[in-house]
Amino acid sequence: MVALGAAEGLAYLHHDCKPIIMHRDIKSNNILLDDNFEAHVGDFGLAKVIDMPQSKSMSAVAGSYGYIAPEYAYTMKVTEKCDIYSYGVVLLELLTGKTPVQPLDQGGDLVTWARHYVRDHSLTIGILDDRLDLEDQSTIAHMISVLKIALLCTSMSPLDRPSMREVVLMLIESNEREGNLTLSSTYDFPLKDDISRK
Repeated sequence: MVALGAAEGLAYLHHDCKPIIMHRDIKSNNILLDDNFEAHVGDFGLAKVIDMPQSKSMSAVAGSYGYIAPEYAYTMKVTEKCDIYSYGVVLLELLTGKTPVQPLDQGGDLVTWARHYVRDHSLTIGILDDRLDLEDQSTIAHMISVLKIALLCTSMSPLDRPSMREVVLMLIESNEREGNLTLSSTYDFPLKDDISRK
């Protein structure tokens, strides 16, 4: 699963590298697939090594329009929560088939469009890519579950966004519930106290 592989890669950067690495340009074009269709995070041209736990101020906003977390655009302070927001936009792209930049009359960006859709229609299959054949109820349930994760990742407040370890675990749980489990062997499961930290 592309979503899980990319989440595992980001979890490694955020939790297993010392000091941590913030990618700062997570977007669908920077998630590469190998011959086995396993996802890998690529293009570290904007990545920053952060050797302190608090946020880091940058001299200019880096990243791609439609993927940049609102707090980063306004304050130029970058944290791992900025990558999580961008990852949530990628999930929304995967699920809806829409681009991250939307017409202004639809909100201007995919996150705003998705929030308006959910507000007006709840979590229904109408939000999912209409090019997909959505006959299998288990597939629909899994996609709606991943949509909930995407909405968490794109919460306006960075404090409300899960960590990448939590995202990995939520994706694994969703896969297990729907019988679609295909795990990558590269991810080490976190300790219980790691999950509670954001």
